[in-house]
Amino acid sequence: MSRLVVVSNRLPLGDNPSGGLVVALQDALRSSGGLWVGFAGEPVESPEDELAWHPGAAFQRASFDLTQEDYEAYYLGYSNSVLWPLCHGRVDLMRILPGHVEGYRRVNERIAKLLVPHLRPDDRIWVQDYHLFALAFELRKLGVECPIGHFLHIPFPGPADCAALPNPGELFDWLSHYDLLGFQAGRDLSNFTESARQLAEIEPLHDHRLLLQGRVLRADVYPIGIDTAAFIEEARTAPDEDRMRSLTGAQMMIGVDRLDYSKGIPHRFRAFQLLMENNSDLHEKISFLQIAPPTREAVEAYQDIREETEHLAGRINGQFATVNWTPIRFIHRPIPRNVLAGLYRQARIGLVTPLADGMNLVAKEYVAAQDVSDPGVLILSRFAGAAETMGDALIINPHDPWELAEAIARAMRMTANERRRRHSALLRDVVEHDVGWWSATYLDALAAA
Repeated sequence: MSRLVVVSNRLPLGDNPSGGLVVALQDALRSSGGLWVGFAGEPVESPEDELAWHPGAAFQRASFDLTQEDYEAYYLGYSNSVLWPLCHGRVDLMRILPGHVEGYRRVNERIAKLLVPHLRPDDRIWVQDYHLFALAFELRKLGVECPIGHFLHIPFPGPADCAALPNPGELFDWLSHYDLLGFQAGRDLSNFTESARQLAEIEPLHDHRLLLQGRVLRADVYPIGIDTAAFIEEARTAPDEDRMRSLTGAQMMIGVDRLDYSKGIPHRFRAFQLLMENNSDLHEKISFLQIAPPTREAVEAYQDIREETEHLAGRINGQFATVNWTPIRFIHRPIPRNVLAGLYRQARIGLVTPLADGMNLVAKEYVAAQDVSDPGVLILSRFAGAAETMGDALIINPHDPWELAEAIARAMRMTANERRRRHSALLRDVVEHDVGWWSATYLDALAAA
Protein backbone atom coordinates (compact mmCIF):
# COMPACT_ATOMS: atom_id res chain seq x y z
CA MET A 1 0.00 0.00 0.00
CA SER A 2 1.30 3.46 -0.88
CA ARG A 3 1.93 5.81 2.01
CA LEU A 4 -0.49 8.67 2.78
CA VAL A 5 1.11 12.06 3.46
CA VAL A 6 -1.23 14.71 4.87
CA VAL A 7 -0.26 18.39 4.87
CA SER A 8 -2.29 20.99 6.76
CA ASN A 9 -1.72 24.42 8.25
CA ARG A 10 -1.88 23.07 11.81
CA LEU A 11 -0.33 19.82 13.02
CA PRO A 12 -2.39 17.85 15.58
CA LEU A 13 -0.13 17.58 18.62
CA GLY A 14 -0.30 15.84 22.01
CA ASP A 15 0.02 12.17 22.93
CA ASN A 16 -3.55 11.47 21.78
CA PRO A 17 -4.27 13.91 18.95
CA SER A 18 -7.99 14.52 18.50
CA GLY A 19 -10.37 16.36 16.20
CA GLY A 20 -12.61 15.42 13.30
CA LEU A 21 -9.83 15.39 10.72
CA VAL A 22 -7.64 13.16 12.92
CA VAL A 23 -10.51 10.68 13.30
CA ALA A 24 -11.06 10.75 9.53
CA LEU A 25 -7.45 10.13 8.58
CA GLN A 26 -5.79 8.17 11.37
CA ASP A 27 -6.78 4.73 10.04
CA ALA A 28 -5.42 5.50 6.58
CA LEU A 29 -2.29 7.04 8.10
CA ARG A 30 -1.74 4.17 10.52
CA SER A 31 -2.27 1.40 7.95
CA SER A 32 0.06 3.00 5.39
CA GLY A 33 2.77 4.12 7.83
CA GLY A 34 1.65 7.64 7.01
CA LEU A 35 3.03 11.07 7.74
CA TRP A 36 1.24 14.29 8.79
CA VAL A 37 3.03 17.61 8.31
CA GLY A 38 1.88 20.98 9.64
CA PHE A 39 2.73 24.14 11.59
CA ALA A 40 3.47 23.59 15.28
CA GLY A 41 1.54 26.73 16.27
CA GLU A 42 3.96 29.40 17.54
CA PRO A 43 6.20 31.66 15.40
CA VAL A 44 9.96 31.53 16.06
CA GLU A 45 12.83 33.96 15.56
CA SER A 46 15.11 31.54 13.71
CA PRO A 47 13.32 28.77 11.78
CA GLU A 48 14.95 25.37 11.44
CA ASP A 49 16.02 24.11 8.01
CA GLU A 50 14.52 20.69 8.76
CA LEU A 51 11.14 19.36 9.82
CA ALA A 52 10.81 18.73 13.57
CA TRP A 53 9.52 15.27 14.49
CA HIS A 54 6.82 14.63 17.12
CA PRO A 55 6.52 11.01 18.37
CA GLY A 56 3.55 9.75 20.35
CA ALA A 57 0.82 9.26 17.74
CA ALA A 58 -0.26 6.23 15.73
CA PHE A 59 1.33 7.86 12.66
CA GLN A 60 4.42 9.96 11.97
CA ARG A 61 4.18 13.70 12.65
CA ALA A 62 6.50 16.49 11.60
CA SER A 63 6.20 20.25 11.88
CA PHE A 64 7.62 23.27 10.09
CA ASP A 65 8.49 26.62 11.70
CA LEU A 66 7.30 30.09 10.72
CA THR A 67 8.94 33.41 11.51
CA GLN A 68 6.73 36.16 12.89
CA GLU A 69 6.99 37.95 9.52
CA ASP A 70 5.86 34.85 7.62
CA TYR A 71 3.08 34.15 10.13
CA GLU A 72 1.70 37.65 9.70
CA ALA A 73 1.94 37.66 5.90
CA TYR A 74 0.95 34.05 5.10
CA TYR A 75 -1.48 33.24 7.93
CA LEU A 76 -2.96 36.47 9.31
CA GLY A 77 -2.48 38.25 6.00
CA TYR A 78 -3.22 36.43 2.75
CA SER A 79 -4.91 33.36 4.28
CA ASN A 80 -7.20 35.05 6.80
CA SER A 81 -7.46 38.67 5.66
CA VAL A 82 -7.81 37.88 1.94
CA LEU A 83 -8.83 34.28 1.23
CA TRP A 84 -11.12 33.73 4.23
CA PRO A 85 -13.36 36.78 3.67
CA LEU A 86 -13.25 36.18 -0.09
CA CYS A 87 -14.46 32.59 0.24
CA HIS A 88 -17.22 33.63 2.67
CA GLY A 89 -18.65 36.35 0.43
CA ARG A 90 -17.18 39.30 2.36
CA VAL A 91 -14.85 40.92 -0.15
CA ASP A 92 -15.58 44.20 1.66
CA LEU A 93 -13.53 42.85 4.59
CA MET A 94 -10.52 41.83 2.48
CA ARG A 95 -7.31 43.62 3.46
CA ILE A 96 -4.92 43.43 0.53
CA LEU A 97 -1.30 44.39 1.15
CA PRO A 98 1.59 43.77 -1.30
CA GLY A 99 3.65 41.67 1.11
CA HIS A 100 0.82 39.26 1.95
CA VAL A 101 0.64 37.32 -1.30
CA GLU A 102 4.43 37.24 -1.47
CA GLY A 103 4.53 35.79 2.05
CA TYR A 104 1.94 33.18 1.06
CA ARG A 105 4.06 32.11 -1.92
CA ARG A 106 7.21 32.08 0.22
CA VAL A 107 5.73 29.87 2.95
CA ASN A 108 4.21 27.37 0.48
CA GLU A 109 7.58 27.19 -1.29
CA ARG A 110 9.39 26.63 2.02
CA ILE A 111 7.00 23.85 3.10
CA ALA A 112 7.57 22.12 -0.24
CA LYS A 113 11.35 22.28 0.13
CA LEU A 114 11.19 20.89 3.68
CA LEU A 115 8.83 18.10 2.61
CA VAL A 116 10.56 16.84 -0.54
CA PRO A 117 13.51 15.04 1.17
CA HIS A 118 11.00 12.91 3.09
CA LEU A 119 8.80 11.90 0.13
CA ARG A 120 8.79 8.53 -1.62
CA PRO A 121 7.93 8.00 -5.29
CA ASP A 122 4.71 6.09 -4.54
CA ASP A 123 3.34 8.44 -1.83
CA ARG A 124 -0.15 9.92 -2.04
CA ILE A 125 -0.22 13.53 -0.79
CA TRP A 126 -3.44 15.04 0.57
CA VAL A 127 -3.29 18.80 1.12
CA GLN A 128 -5.90 20.41 3.37
CA ASP A 129 -7.60 23.77 2.93
CA TYR A 130 -7.04 27.31 1.71
CA HIS A 131 -3.73 27.99 3.45
CA LEU A 132 -1.95 25.67 1.01
CA PHE A 133 -3.50 26.32 -2.41
CA ALA A 134 0.02 26.84 -3.83
CA LEU A 135 1.68 23.74 -2.37
CA ALA A 136 1.23 21.40 -5.36
CA PHE A 137 2.61 24.09 -7.68
CA GLU A 138 5.74 24.34 -5.51
CA LEU A 139 6.11 20.55 -5.21
CA ARG A 140 5.84 20.07 -8.98
CA LYS A 141 8.58 22.70 -9.48
CA LEU A 142 10.81 20.49 -7.32
CA GLY A 143 10.10 17.42 -9.45
CA VAL A 144 7.44 15.65 -7.34
CA GLU A 145 5.34 13.41 -9.60
CA CYS A 146 3.23 11.39 -7.14
CA PRO A 147 -0.56 12.00 -6.87
CA ILE A 148 -1.45 15.20 -5.01
CA GLY A 149 -5.00 15.98 -3.91
CA HIS A 150 -6.49 19.07 -2.29
CA PHE A 151 -9.64 19.37 -0.18
CA LEU A 152 -11.23 22.75 0.51
CA HIS A 153 -13.07 22.80 3.84
CA ILE A 154 -14.64 26.24 3.24
CA PRO A 155 -16.77 27.57 0.33
CA PHE A 156 -15.21 28.32 -3.06
CA PRO A 157 -16.03 31.85 -4.29
CA GLY A 158 -17.94 32.70 -7.43
CA PRO A 159 -16.40 34.66 -10.32
CA ALA A 160 -17.39 38.14 -9.11
CA ASP A 161 -15.66 37.53 -5.77
CA CYS A 162 -12.65 35.73 -7.30
CA ALA A 163 -12.07 38.75 -9.50
CA ALA A 164 -11.43 40.80 -6.33
CA LEU A 165 -8.25 38.82 -5.62
CA PRO A 166 -4.95 40.55 -6.29
CA ASN A 167 -3.91 37.43 -8.25
CA PRO A 168 -6.98 35.57 -9.61
CA GLY A 169 -5.16 33.98 -12.54
CA GLU A 170 -2.39 32.73 -10.28
CA LEU A 171 -4.94 31.00 -7.99
CA PHE A 172 -6.11 28.77 -10.84
CA ASP A 173 -2.56 28.13 -11.98
CA TRP A 174 -1.79 26.90 -8.44
CA LEU A 175 -4.85 24.63 -8.41
CA SER A 176 -4.12 23.18 -11.84
CA HIS A 177 -1.12 21.27 -10.42
CA TYR A 178 -3.32 19.04 -8.23
CA ASP A 179 -4.60 15.70 -9.53
CA LEU A 180 -7.84 15.89 -7.50
CA LEU A 181 -9.75 18.88 -6.13
CA GLY A 182 -12.39 18.09 -3.52
CA PHE A 183 -15.20 20.43 -2.48
CA GLN A 184 -17.81 20.29 0.27
CA ALA A 185 -20.90 20.99 -1.83
CA GLY A 186 -22.16 21.15 -5.40
CA ARG A 187 -22.35 24.94 -5.26
CA ASP A 188 -18.58 25.08 -4.56
CA LEU A 189 -17.76 22.91 -7.56
CA SER A 190 -20.04 25.08 -9.73
CA ASN A 191 -18.37 28.26 -8.43
CA PHE A 192 -14.94 26.81 -9.13
CA THR A 193 -15.71 25.84 -12.74
CA GLU A 194 -17.50 29.11 -13.55
CA SER A 195 -14.78 31.22 -11.91
CA ALA A 196 -12.12 29.32 -13.86
CA ARG A 197 -14.13 29.78 -17.07
CA GLN A 198 -14.14 33.55 -16.62
CA LEU A 199 -10.70 34.09 -15.11
CA ALA A 200 -8.51 31.28 -16.48
CA GLU A 201 -8.57 28.57 -19.17
CA ILE A 202 -10.78 25.55 -18.50
CA GLU A 203 -12.34 22.83 -20.65
CA PRO A 204 -14.71 20.18 -19.26
CA LEU A 205 -13.75 16.63 -20.25
CA HIS A 206 -15.61 13.55 -18.91
CA ASP A 207 -15.99 11.73 -15.57
CA HIS A 208 -15.50 14.93 -13.53
CA ARG A 209 -12.23 15.66 -15.33
CA LEU A 210 -11.19 19.12 -16.47
CA LEU A 211 -8.42 20.64 -18.53
CA LEU A 212 -7.31 23.61 -16.40
CA GLN A 213 -4.47 25.85 -17.60
CA GLY A 214 -3.43 23.04 -19.94
CA ARG A 215 -3.29 20.35 -17.23
CA VAL A 216 -5.79 17.53 -16.63
CA LEU A 217 -7.28 17.11 -13.16
CA ARG A 218 -10.41 15.77 -11.54
CA ALA A 219 -12.79 17.92 -9.44
CA ASP A 220 -15.74 16.56 -7.47
CA VAL A 221 -17.85 16.91 -4.32
CA TYR A 222 -16.98 15.01 -1.11
CA PRO A 223 -19.19 16.25 1.76
CA ILE A 224 -17.36 15.74 5.04
CA GLY A 225 -19.06 13.94 7.93
CA ILE A 226 -18.52 13.36 11.66
CA ASP A 227 -17.54 10.35 13.75
CA THR A 228 -21.24 9.60 14.14
CA ALA A 229 -21.15 6.47 16.29
CA ALA A 230 -18.75 8.03 18.80
CA PHE A 231 -20.76 11.23 19.04
CA ILE A 232 -24.05 9.37 19.56
CA GLU A 233 -22.46 7.48 22.44
CA GLU A 234 -20.91 10.63 23.91
CA ALA A 235 -24.27 12.41 23.94
CA ARG A 236 -26.11 9.40 25.35
CA THR A 237 -23.69 9.03 28.26
CA ALA A 238 -23.25 12.76 29.05
CA PRO A 239 -23.13 13.21 32.84
CA ASP A 240 -26.18 14.57 34.63
CA GLU A 241 -24.20 17.41 36.15
CA ASP A 242 -23.76 18.87 32.66
CA ARG A 243 -27.51 19.13 32.16
CA MET A 244 -28.93 22.65 32.26
CA ARG A 245 -32.00 23.42 34.30
CA SER A 246 -34.42 26.33 34.06
CA LEU A 247 -36.48 27.94 36.82
CA THR A 248 -39.32 28.46 34.34
CA GLY A 249 -39.09 25.10 32.58
CA ALA A 250 -37.91 26.85 29.39
CA GLN A 251 -36.85 24.71 26.41
CA MET A 252 -33.28 25.31 25.29
CA MET A 253 -32.23 26.50 21.82
CA ILE A 254 -28.51 26.13 21.20
CA GLY A 255 -26.02 27.67 18.79
CA VAL A 256 -22.33 26.67 18.75
CA ASP A 257 -20.02 28.64 16.46
CA ARG A 258 -16.63 30.29 16.51
CA LEU A 259 -17.20 34.04 16.84
CA ASP A 260 -16.73 34.70 13.13
CA TYR A 261 -18.59 37.15 10.90
CA SER A 262 -19.50 34.29 8.54
CA LYS A 263 -21.61 32.54 11.22
CA GLY A 264 -24.49 35.03 11.32
CA ILE A 265 -24.66 35.28 15.12
CA PRO A 266 -25.88 38.93 15.22
CA HIS A 267 -28.54 38.01 12.62
CA ARG A 268 -29.91 35.22 14.82
CA PHE A 269 -29.92 37.52 17.87
CA ARG A 270 -32.03 40.05 15.95
CA ALA A 271 -34.38 37.27 14.84
CA PHE A 272 -34.70 36.12 18.45
CA GLN A 273 -35.61 39.69 19.43
CA LEU A 274 -38.39 39.66 16.79
CA LEU A 275 -39.60 36.32 18.15
CA MET A 276 -39.89 37.79 21.64
CA GLU A 277 -41.62 40.95 20.41
CA ASN A 278 -44.27 39.03 18.48
CA ASN A 279 -44.77 35.85 20.55
CA SER A 280 -45.42 36.81 24.16
CA ASP A 281 -46.64 33.24 24.83
CA LEU A 282 -43.02 32.08 24.36
CA HIS A 283 -41.63 34.36 27.06
CA GLU A 284 -40.04 32.19 29.77
CA LYS A 285 -40.67 29.16 27.50
CA ILE A 286 -37.48 29.32 25.42
CA SER A 287 -33.89 30.02 26.46
CA PHE A 288 -31.22 30.66 23.83
CA LEU A 289 -27.71 29.41 24.68
CA GLN A 290 -25.09 30.75 22.26
CA ILE A 291 -21.57 29.35 22.69
CA ALA A 292 -19.05 31.32 20.62
CA PRO A 293 -15.36 30.65 21.32
CA PRO A 294 -12.96 33.41 20.22
CA THR A 295 -10.95 33.12 17.02
CA ARG A 296 -8.38 35.29 15.19
CA GLU A 297 -8.71 38.07 17.77
CA ALA A 298 -5.77 39.94 16.25
CA VAL A 299 -7.86 40.65 13.11
CA GLU A 300 -9.92 43.86 13.39
CA ALA A 301 -13.08 42.40 11.87
CA TYR A 302 -13.23 39.84 14.69
CA GLN A 303 -12.96 42.53 17.34
CA ASP A 304 -15.91 44.30 15.71
CA ILE A 305 -18.12 41.20 15.64
CA ARG A 306 -17.49 40.55 19.34
CA GLU A 307 -18.55 44.07 20.29
CA GLU A 308 -21.71 43.85 18.17
CA THR A 309 -22.70 40.45 19.55
CA GLU A 310 -22.19 41.37 23.19
CA HIS A 311 -24.16 44.60 22.69
CA LEU A 312 -27.11 42.76 21.13
CA ALA A 313 -27.22 40.08 23.84
CA GLY A 314 -27.21 42.73 26.57
CA ARG A 315 -29.91 44.78 24.88
CA ILE A 316 -32.25 41.82 24.35
CA ASN A 317 -31.79 40.54 27.89
CA GLY A 318 -32.43 44.03 29.26
CA GLN A 319 -35.65 44.24 27.26
CA PHE A 320 -37.15 40.82 28.02
CA ALA A 321 -35.49 39.15 31.03
CA THR A 322 -37.50 38.37 34.17
CA VAL A 323 -36.33 37.57 37.68
CA ASN A 324 -36.44 33.83 36.86
CA TRP A 325 -35.50 33.85 33.16
CA THR A 326 -32.61 35.09 31.03
CA PRO A 327 -33.56 34.95 27.31
CA ILE A 328 -29.97 34.75 25.93
CA ARG A 329 -26.95 33.18 27.59
CA PHE A 330 -23.83 34.12 25.64
CA ILE A 331 -20.62 32.19 26.41
CA HIS A 332 -17.45 33.52 24.75
CA ARG A 333 -15.08 30.64 25.49
CA PRO A 334 -14.64 26.99 24.41
CA ILE A 335 -16.77 24.26 25.99
CA PRO A 336 -15.41 20.67 26.18
CA ARG A 337 -16.71 18.34 23.49
CA ASN A 338 -18.32 15.89 25.93
CA VAL A 339 -20.22 18.74 27.61
CA LEU A 340 -21.36 20.03 24.20
CA ALA A 341 -22.70 16.59 23.30
CA GLY A 342 -24.91 16.61 26.39
CA LEU A 343 -26.10 20.16 25.70
CA TYR A 344 -27.04 19.25 22.12
CA ARG A 345 -29.09 16.32 23.40
CA GLN A 346 -31.06 18.55 25.77
CA ALA A 347 -31.74 21.28 23.22
CA ARG A 348 -35.21 21.42 21.67
CA ILE A 349 -33.76 23.47 18.81
CA GLY A 350 -30.35 23.42 17.13
CA LEU A 351 -29.70 26.76 15.43
CA VAL A 352 -27.15 26.53 12.60
CA THR A 353 -27.52 29.69 10.55
CA PRO A 354 -24.23 30.73 8.90
CA LEU A 355 -24.20 33.34 6.15
CA ALA A 356 -21.65 31.14 4.34
CA ASP A 357 -20.12 27.82 5.39
CA GLY A 358 -18.28 24.96 3.76
CA MET A 359 -20.27 22.22 5.50
CA ASN A 360 -20.96 23.03 9.19
CA LEU A 361 -20.50 19.90 11.26
CA VAL A 362 -22.44 21.34 14.21
CA ALA A 363 -25.58 20.53 12.22
CA LYS A 364 -24.55 16.88 11.99
CA GLU A 365 -23.42 16.72 15.62
CA TYR A 366 -26.75 18.13 16.79
CA VAL A 367 -28.68 15.47 14.85
CA ALA A 368 -26.42 12.66 16.10
CA ALA A 369 -26.82 13.77 19.72
CA GLN A 370 -30.63 13.66 19.80
CA ASP A 371 -32.79 11.16 21.70
CA VAL A 372 -34.58 9.39 18.83
CA SER A 373 -37.76 9.00 20.91
CA ASP A 374 -38.01 12.74 21.59
CA PRO A 375 -35.67 14.58 19.18
CA GLY A 376 -35.17 18.28 18.77
CA VAL A 377 -35.50 20.32 15.58
CA LEU A 378 -32.59 21.48 13.40
CA ILE A 379 -32.92 24.96 11.89
CA LEU A 380 -30.36 25.24 9.09
CA SER A 381 -29.18 28.04 6.82
CA ARG A 382 -29.52 27.43 3.10
CA PHE A 383 -25.96 28.79 2.81
CA ALA A 384 -24.37 25.94 4.78
CA GLY A 385 -23.02 23.12 2.64
CA ALA A 386 -24.94 20.74 4.92
CA ALA A 387 -28.22 22.07 3.50
CA GLU A 388 -27.60 20.16 0.25
CA THR A 389 -28.06 16.81 2.03
CA MET A 390 -30.09 17.79 5.13
CA GLY A 391 -33.35 18.89 3.54
CA ASP A 392 -35.47 17.59 6.42
CA ALA A 393 -34.20 20.40 8.63
CA LEU A 394 -36.12 23.68 8.65
CA ILE A 395 -34.14 25.42 5.89
CA ILE A 396 -34.09 29.21 6.24
CA ASN A 397 -32.53 32.37 4.85
CA PRO A 398 -30.42 33.80 7.72
CA HIS A 399 -30.61 37.29 6.20
CA ASP A 400 -34.40 37.34 6.77
CA PRO A 401 -35.02 37.79 10.52
CA TRP A 402 -38.78 37.34 10.11
CA GLU A 403 -38.35 33.97 8.41
CA LEU A 404 -35.90 32.81 11.09
CA ALA A 405 -38.17 33.99 13.93
CA GLU A 406 -41.09 32.13 12.33
CA ALA A 407 -38.98 28.95 12.03
CA ILE A 408 -38.07 29.11 15.74
CA ALA A 409 -41.73 29.49 16.69
CA ARG A 410 -42.65 26.59 14.39
CA ALA A 411 -39.93 24.39 15.94
CA MET A 412 -41.17 25.18 19.44
CA ARG A 413 -44.73 24.14 18.49
CA MET A 414 -43.86 21.16 16.28
CA THR A 415 -45.55 17.87 17.15
CA ALA A 416 -43.51 14.92 18.39
CA ASN A 417 -44.45 12.86 15.32
CA GLU A 418 -43.15 15.48 12.92
CA ARG A 419 -39.98 15.92 14.96
CA ARG A 420 -39.33 12.17 14.88
CA ARG A 421 -40.02 11.94 11.13
CA ARG A 422 -37.62 14.76 10.29
CA HIS A 423 -34.94 13.53 12.67
CA SER A 424 -35.07 9.96 11.35
CA ALA A 425 -34.32 11.11 7.80
CA LEU A 426 -31.55 13.43 8.95
CA LEU A 427 -29.91 10.79 11.15
CA ARG A 428 -29.90 8.24 8.32
CA ASP A 429 -27.75 10.57 6.19
CA VAL A 430 -25.42 11.46 9.09
CA VAL A 431 -24.85 7.76 9.84
CA GLU A 432 -24.36 6.65 6.22
CA HIS A 433 -22.05 9.53 5.26
CA ASP A 434 -19.82 9.75 8.29
CA VAL A 435 -16.22 10.92 8.41
CA GLY A 436 -14.89 7.44 7.55
CA TRP A 437 -17.02 7.38 4.39
CA TRP A 438 -15.69 10.82 3.46
CA SER A 439 -12.00 9.96 3.76
CA ALA A 440 -12.36 6.56 2.07
CA THR A 441 -14.32 8.03 -0.85
CA TYR A 442 -11.80 10.84 -1.37
CA LEU A 443 -8.76 8.58 -1.13
CA ASP A 444 -10.27 6.08 -3.57
CA ALA A 445 -10.74 8.93 -6.03
CA LEU A 446 -7.18 10.14 -5.47
CA ALA A 447 -5.86 6.64 -6.17
CA ALA A 448 -7.86 6.56 -9.41
CA ALA A 449 -6.62 10.03 -10.39
